Amino acid sequence: MTHIDKQFFAPKYWLTWVGLGILYLISLLPYPVQIKLGNRVGDLMHRLFKSRRHITQVNIRLCFPDKSEEEQRQLVRDIFRNNAIGLFETSMSWWTSDKRLNLPVTLQGKEHLDEAIALGKGVILLGAHFSTLDMGGRLLSRFYDVDAMYREHNNLLMDSIIKACREKHLGKAIERESLRSVLRALRKNRVVWYAPDQDFGPKHSVYAPFFGVSAATITATTRMVKLNNSPILMFTHHRKADNSGYELEIFPVIKDFPSGDEIADATRINQELEKGIRKDPAQYMWVHRRFKTHPEGKNYVYKT
Repeated sequence: MTHIDKQFFAPKYWLTWVGLGILYLISLLPYPVQIKLGNRVGDLMHRLFKSRRHITQVNIRLCFPDKSEEEQRQLVRDIFRNNAIGLFETSMSWWTSDKRLNLPVTLQGKEHLDEAIALGKGVILLGAHFSTLDMGGRLLSRFYDVDAMYREHNNLLMDSIIKACREKHLGKAIERESLRSVLRALRKNRVVWYAPDQDFGPKHSVYAPFFGVSAATITATTRMVKLNNSPILMFTHHRKADNSGYELEIFPVIKDFPSGDEIADATRINQELEKGIRKDPAQYMWVHRRFKTHPEGKNYVYKT
C-alpha cells in the first residue's frame, strides 16, 4: 500500500498498527522458526481462548463422531496450532519477497483448470477457509492470475491492508456482495476464487449436510455459476506434514451444476468442500461457528 489514508493514524487504529508491526517482524524470521513459534502460540491460544476452544470442540464432536475422545482432543489442539501458524503464513504471504519465499510447492490437477479456462466463460474456483488461506493464494499466483472474493473487514485499516496485500500478488480483490464485479471478471474469462463455507445466517441460505450435520449453506454459488454459465472447480492448499513445503490441488469440474434444486446444489458444494477438508482436517478453520444458524435458535449447538 503506497498511500496511507490520514484517518488510519487515529488512536483507535494504534493497536492494529502494533499487531501488524509484530506480524511483520515475525515474517522476517526463518521459516522453521516461524513454524515452531506458531506451535507454541497455538498451544497458548488453546489454553486462553476458552470460547473458541469450545466452538472448535463442538464442531469436531459433531463432524467427526467416529473419532475417540482423545483423538478429538488432539485434533482440537492441532487446529489451534495450525491456525497460529496460519497467521504467520498470512504475514509471509503479504510481505515476504519472492526470493525469500522459495518454499517448494506442488500443483496437482492443473489440467482441470486449464480445460475450464479454455471454455472462455470464466472460472469459479471453489475454496474453503483453510489456515493456509493467504499462503495458498500467494502460491497459486505462481501459476495463474486469479481474482479473489473476500468479506469486507469491520476494521477499515485491516480491510485496506488485506486488500492491498492480496492485490500485490493476485488480481482484483472483489467484495463478496459485488456480483456485478464478479460478472465483469467472468466475462473477461477471469478465474474467480470464492469460499462459501461460512454461516452467513438464514437469509439466502438453505439447510444442507456438512460432514453429516445440517448446516445453513449460502445459495450464492448457484447464482454465481448462472451469471455466465461458468465452470466451477474445487481448489485446496495444505502445508505438508513435515513442513517441507506446500501442496495445491485442483479438482475436476463439478458436472451438471446447477441442477435447478438449491438444496441439491448446496449439498454438492458441501461435498466438494469436505473432500478438501478431509485431506488434513487440522488445517481447516474449525474455530468459526459453522453451525451458528439453527432452527432452534442462533448458536443453539454451541450452548451446550
